Amino acid sequence: MRYTLFGRTGLRVSELCLGTMTFGEDWGWGTGKEASARIFNAYAEAGGNFIDTADLYTEGSSERMLGELLQDRRERFVLASKYTCATDRREVNAAGNHRKNLVQSVEASLRRLGTDYLDILWVHARDNFTPVQEVMRALDDLVRAGKVLHLGVSDWPAWEIAQANTLAELRGWTSFAGSQLRYSLLERTPERELLPQARAFDQAVLAWSPLAGGKLSGKYRRGETGRLNSGNWQDHKEHNEDEVIGTLLAVAEQGGWSPAQVALAWLRSRPGNVIPIIGATKESQLADNLAAAAVTLDADALERLDRVSAVPLGFPHDFLREDGVRENVYGERWPEIDNRLSTYRRTADEVL
Repeated sequence: MRYTLFGRTGLRVSELCLGTMTFGEDWGWGTGKEASARIFNAYAEAGGNFIDTADLYTEGSSERMLGELLQDRRERFVLASKYTCATDRREVNAAGNHRKNLVQSVEASLRRLGTDYLDILWVHARDNFTPVQEVMRALDDLVRAGKVLHLGVSDWPAWEIAQANTLAELRGWTSFAGSQLRYSLLERTPERELLPQARAFDQAVLAWSPLAGGKLSGKYRRGETGRLNSGNWQDHKEHNEDEVIGTLLAVAEQGGWSPAQVALAWLRSRPGNVIPIIGATKESQLADNLAAAAVTLDADALERLDRVSAVPLGFPHDFLREDGVRENVYGERWPEIDNRLSTYRRTADEVL
């Protein structure tokens, strides 16, 4: 296992994050205490230190299990949880981004996790009732109180993340250091707005559902059954899904890897700081996913996967990439311009 920095911070996190939505059986699927402990320990033994959970997961069982597993070794791990989603659907203030739900949710998470602070707190989703200013000021108060060290945002529109970080930076509040979003070979629409936004603010990108609910593991092609995580969140349909999966299987066979390893390696090759969130209900699944850290795809494999899975960027992005438009905007010598954006270097053609 190698490590990377969590966005524009000095926090060191594993290149693969362990998602624990599968810890607990309260939702009719997932793993019990013993299986969850084996998965957690196997991840830790491989050098993993980045754990992702949420107050909502398995009615709090995920956090309670982690609290037990982290006893006497809490400082070794980077522990991230989330707030926003309704923990009591009958109570009007037990959901949302607002300050009351933030405080009561974090206090409950800390009790379940058996710790007095979170390394990272994610805002789980955008609540349009709550002003962005209230969210960012309330989050900063928790950071100043020492209950949260770093902040991240999940499932927000790119323009509102940019608004929130700009507001926080101007007022001296803590800004979002990470952005969590659904990203995979079958869901590349974040490349339109969310990923450019994350790179502009040097945010770590946590990719959830990196295997598209199991579609990119190859098991459905083999006739295996199981819970398809993307069943309620349909992946974008601007490409031929069978063609994408077929190309993935071909690249995997040629390289001697599993399809899941190739799908995760592709994500890790993307520009910026992309960290896949891996989840498992079996130790064998986890071992297979962890092995992706040793897979490096060559230029040919990357080109084949990129081409077959690409989605249109839409207006104004595609319009601004037309040769005539680029020449009007930049002059005819635009290909000679050397661009340096964010924390990595790209060619003019990639940027424009």
